[in-house]
Amino acid sequence: MVKKSQLFYTNAYKDIESKIVVTLNAHEDFLTVSTARSTRAAGDAIQDILGEEFENILGKWCAKYSVDFARRAMADLAFKDRDGLYYVVDVSTHRTDTYFNMPNLVSVERLARFYEDDNNYFVVLSIAYQVSGTKVIVSSAHFAPIEFYMWDCLTIGALGWGQIQIANSNYINVRKYSRKKWMLEFCDVMLGFYPKEVIKINERLERFRRIRKFWESKPNK
Repeated sequence: MVKKSQLFYTNAYKDIESKIVVTLNAHEDFLTVSTARSTRAAGDAIQDILGEEFENILGKWCAKYSVDFARRAMADLAFKDRDGLYYVVDVSTHRTDTYFNMPNLVSVERLARFYEDDNNYFVVLSIAYQVSGTKVIVSSAHFAPIEFYMWDCLTIGALGWGQIQIANSNYINVRKYSRKKWMLEFCDVMLGFYPKEVIKINERLERFRRIRKFWESKPNK
């Protein structure tokens, strides 16, 4: 029998979201005058703080915790709950005074393989914040498995097999949802995406055939 996550299929994850906001806003200032101008510095600092604090934030929901991952790993944080379910967490930060942000979340192929095991959850932790002087002020946190992120706020980027992205970090639509239904919708999205990529590739092939003919006609120098 497949176990459903008691963290996400109750409202417990909402409590975690609130604790994340409180923890980050209670933290002492961690930016300098120079780093306050850098979204990369702020985002990295937020991720580092979460790495240190997240096990405590999770409390009883965490049976085993890890932050030790390679740079290209699927997760920034990971934990197991008391039922043995495994959660990898991708931390995505969004500075609300920037106009547009499309963060990559996960490779479509990597997610498809990861979700072959019903005990696995790929969780997106999206943090919205602004900076006042050197103070980071977190306005909201979304902490939910990717299948709770509706397709009207996601898109596919053309990198490798494809990358699931948040289409615009200013709009995030999260609600409890069936993994099976979401994965079937995911497959439909990809079955629509790849033919368009084939058309693009054929256009590029034709472009370079024309370029080659142009250079074939050139005299040698």
